[in-house]
Amino acid sequence: MSDGVVRSISIGMPREQEWAGIGRTSIDKHPVDSVFLGRLGPVGDQVSDTRFHGGPDQAVYGYAREDLDWWEEQLGRSIRDGQFGENLTTTGIDVNAAEVGERWQVGEALLEVALVRTPCNDFKNWQRVNGYDATAWVKRFTAARRPGPYLRVLGEGEVRVGDPVEVRHRPGHGVTVAEMFTILNLERSRLPELSVIEGLAEKVRRLIEERA
Repeated sequence: MSDGVVRSISIGMPREQEWAGIGRTSIDKHPVDSVFLGRLGPVGDQVSDTRFHGGPDQAVYGYAREDLDWWEEQLGRSIRDGQFGENLTTTGIDVNAAEVGERWQVGEALLEVALVRTPCNDFKNWQRVNGYDATAWVKRFTAARRPGPYLRVLGEGEVRVGDPVEVRHRPGHGVTVAEMFTILNLERSRLPELSVIEGLAEKVRRLIEERA
């Protein structure tokens, strides 16, 4: 029995946009029926701002349809799958309650929850140009604590719409996606608590070392 399902898959390449911080962005993604997930992410999907995004710890971004539905109620407008720039839109699994380090079998790919999304100005501007209320968007997204996880690709492979999301391993330390997001963005004094995570993302490890 699966823990969830891949509802849709979205990919995008860099496009020139004046409103983007570096003049181009990949947040505008289009749906595909299947995709090969490599170590650095989906084939046909490319990060624009490699300074803050991308790499093995941010190879694939997942977001739940249930959370998009929640945002629809908050914003008063419909939100399509992929609107938040996610590669995998899931249903039936609470992605924010997943533990960091949790491993999912999705189609042929083995994925590991590695990091959380931090809202940025490009995300805010993308909401604005699409007609959504982007007033204090970064603060609003942070307060909601529904970030969605970035996933490592431990085992490369093809993923298709409709594939089950099966939790194959749960670390047991109790640090969820929502909790990591809270610590990184709202409660930095708790950074040492993230040290219990085996295979902690490099950027988080650096933050802990800098604070020490």
